Order: sequence, then structure tokens, then C-alpha cells
Amino acid sequence: MTERRQLGTSPPALTPEQAAQIKQLGRAVIETEANAVAALAARMDETFVAACRYMLACDGRIVVLGMGKSGHIGGKIAATLASTGSPAFFVHPGEASHGDLGMITPRDVVLAISNSGETDELLTILPLIKRLGVPLIAMTGRRGSTLAREADVDLDISVAMEACPLGLAPTSSTTAALAMGDALAIALLESRGFTAEDFARSHPAGSLGRRLLLHVDDVMHQGVRLPWVALGTSLLDTLEEISRKGLGMSAVVNPDGTLAGVFTDGDLRRTLDRGIDVHQTLVDTVMTRQCATIESGALAVEAVRLMESRAINGLLVVDAKRRLIGALNMHDLLRAGVV
Repeated sequence: MTERRQLGTSPPALTPEQAAQIKQLGRAVIETEANAVAALAARMDETFVAACRYMLACDGRIVVLGMGKSGHIGGKIAATLASTGSPAFFVHPGEASHGDLGMITPRDVVLAISNSGETDELLTILPLIKRLGVPLIAMTGRRGSTLAREADVDLDISVAMEACPLGLAPTSSTTAALAMGDALAIALLESRGFTAEDFARSHPAGSLGRRLLLHVDDVMHQGVRLPWVALGTSLLDTLEEISRKGLGMSAVVNPDGTLAGVFTDGDLRRTLDRGIDVHQTLVDTVMTRQCATIESGALAVEAVRLMESRAINGLLVVDAKRRLIGALNMHDLLRAGVV
């Protein structure tokens, strides 16, 4: 009986020749697939434009179909379309002929993917798709195939060769299909005027969504959590306010509620270096008067940029009349996932 290798032990050693062969095989796959994708550039012609026109005119959903590996690619293409402003979903062709075809409505567009163009499960439901009268866009590797002939538009995703040395495993062909799907999605995105903020609305839980949707007033400290003292407050009382609120700073406010300045941990270090007595000094004489501020409606990512450009760790938030309404520091932005 062969002894099993213990978990955690090193993999078997390879000879230099074996290692070189593995690297060469990997390099050959990348080069073959890169060539297959590069060949698609010449196919961005009127046929591609026609496919985009059908999708732009669709007031329903783009329904993506594909079997096997083409199905996996189709699922990714549908997800990319949906997240870039073109509502789409994937339907398994095998399930479509057992009830899921009801997901397709006359308002939709169908995008069917098949390298051979002769996938049985797709050909079975072609008459039903035709009966619905929905536009059929195909992505095939054979221009004369049944699917290509029946489609309103056939996008050529043929490849010179698969990256698999046996010529059997879908490799270059699936990579080409995926690239063509991305080309469609991005062309539609640009044509629709889809913006970064639109993208963020589709990804509210992601880091991009947080960066583009989160505003300063979503993360700032306000009310009783806001550190501030009135103009004329002693430096000692100001330090107590800083300690209570834990932001490493305190705003200093004029009688009318407008901002007079700020006193920070950095100001304290400079004050102590000058030998100033904290018990006998008013905050007015040692605060920073020309301090950086931001308005509450600004994006949180703008607060990050401002702090980084000024090499500071905190910001005071003011309204249009420069009245103090909040404060935040870099830790707040880190916790919110903006940084």
C-alpha cells in the first residue's frame, strides 16, 4: 500500500528539467490565450455594433444562455452586465426546456453562448425563443453553425487553437468568450453614460461602494460626542475635553457658533516645548486658527484626501456659514472602510 504523504510536509522535489518544463507549459497557455483574445480586436465591427444596439434598445433583461463551460462564462457575463447598468441574468438551457423558459419575456434580449454552435440544449429551445420574437444574439466559434445561422447577430469568438495540449479542454475559447462579454458590457456602460457612482450603488457593501457613497455626515462625531470648547476656555479645561471625547483634538467656538480654531495633540506638544503653563493659559493663545475643515455633504473619501494632503489626522466639519457641526479622524474613516 502506498504511504500517504503527511499534511504539512514539503511536496516532492522536481528536477531542474521538470521545473523548466512546468514553467514553459504555463507560459505557453498564457501566450496562446493572449493571442486568442488579441484576435478579437479585429472583430469589433458592425456586427458588434448591431449586438450592442439590440441590448441598448432592450427594455427588459438580457438573458444569457450557455451549457457546460460556456454556462460558467455566461454566468459571469450576466453578472458583469448587471453590475454595469445592463440588467441581466443567466438561465441554464437544460432547465429552460423544463419550465425556466418562462423567465424570458418578449421585452428581453437573449445572448446564447456556444463554441460549437450546435449545443443540443440550446437548439432545442431555439424555436421557442423565435416564437417569443425576442432578438437572439449568439457568440459562437463556428460562423456556419446552426446557432450562428438562426441568430439575429452572431459574434465570432473562434480561436486558432485551445491552450490545452490535447486540444480538448475549453481554454482559449472560454477566455475569448469572456473577453467578448466584457467588451459588450463596457461598450454598453459607456453608451448608457454609466458612472462610478452608479457602479457603487450596485456594490454598496464593497470598498468602492463605501468610497463613493459614504459621506462625511455618515461617520462624523456630533452632538455630545463632538469635542468643543468656547473661546476663552482655559487650556487645562480644553485638555479635559479632548480626553473625554477621544478624538485627539477639540474645536474652539466663537459665541455665535462659528469656528474660531482647533487645538490638537500636536498643538499640545508644541505648547509644552515652549514651556507654557497649561494651568495659566487660555486656549485662544495657543490654538491653530487657520485649520482645515470640510462640509458634511462631502464624500468621506474627500476627507481622506484632505487629511493626507495636510498631513493631519482629524478634521472639523462645518456648515456653509462655518458653524461647527461635527468632527472626525482617520480612525473613523478606517472603521468605515473608506481607507
